Amino acid sequence: MIKFIKQLFTIEKQPKKGLFALEWVVLAYLVLTLLIVFFTYTKAANPDAMIWGRIRIAVITVALWGVYRMLPCRLTRLARVVVQMALLGWWYPDTYEINRMLPNLDHVFAQWEQDMFGCQPALLFCKAMPWPVVSELMDMGYASYYPMIALVVLYYFAFRYHEFERASFVVLTAFFIYYVVFVLVPVTGPTFYYKAAGLTNIANGVFPNVHDYFNYYQDCLPSPGYKDGIFYHFVEDAKAAGERPTAAFPSSHVGISTVLMLLTWHSGNRRLLYVLLPFYVLLCLATVYIQAHYAIDALAGLVSGALLYVALMAVSRKMVTRQ
Repeated sequence: MIKFIKQLFTIEKQPKKGLFALEWVVLAYLVLTLLIVFFTYTKAANPDAMIWGRIRIAVITVALWGVYRMLPCRLTRLARVVVQMALLGWWYPDTYEINRMLPNLDHVFAQWEQDMFGCQPALLFCKAMPWPVVSELMDMGYASYYPMIALVVLYYFAFRYHEFERASFVVLTAFFIYYVVFVLVPVTGPTFYYKAAGLTNIANGVFPNVHDYFNYYQDCLPSPGYKDGIFYHFVEDAKAAGERPTAAFPSSHVGISTVLMLLTWHSGNRRLLYVLLPFYVLLCLATVYIQAHYAIDALAGLVSGALLYVALMAVSRKMVTRQ
């Protein structure tokens, strides 16, 4: 422990001069969405706030780089990564501010769901297994998403530091690739669409086009399940704090957690892999159980997460350090 603490503050012999690859990814996404905001300025609901928010993130990024240059050590490296990870909580609802200007596509995805499964799994899953213990397990799995991200990234920092920058790049870049898709493919998911379309229509296999409904309304269904559960309230509080009618396809919860599991497998720590595995399985199932996603969203998240892991690990091979 003492050795680890000393390493945190040890000045690096060859500090990195420029931005980290993950910071370039953040800035690339920032510029891309900033251009979209400029081109849609008269249609956007909060263009000035979106522009100033991006300016603040750019300033934060440069400021953290400056701190690292003055004190180049592991601790300031970690700060640069942790802050960008934390800012994902700002970027997520921001996707709604852009895609709300586009026609909603939930009726298309709900019909695909119906054609593939002959029903709406998100409507029936909880009804088939309404028991409190199942509900709490599902909500626990869903609530484990952010702890899983923190655990895997910090594991690489503490025990596989030579691949810390690489692992952080893979996770953060996967997030922003999903965010680009969310901006361009406006699908809200069952909890929002079922509320807007009406449960009677959904149960009868009728999926009306709600057009620009979500540009004006953000109402969603309460999560199904055991309403007195501890983890149920965790999920509901998280929804109330930052959920928006956006980001349903593909499921980034499934996709990112798949990336995390593959990174854990890559680390060689099988004990950690086995500890995370049940939470991963529950999380994947929970996305449909709590009506956050269609089943096709979860399947797309599984496939896209695996593909993103392979692609991003391939392009980040040179990020391995020996400091």
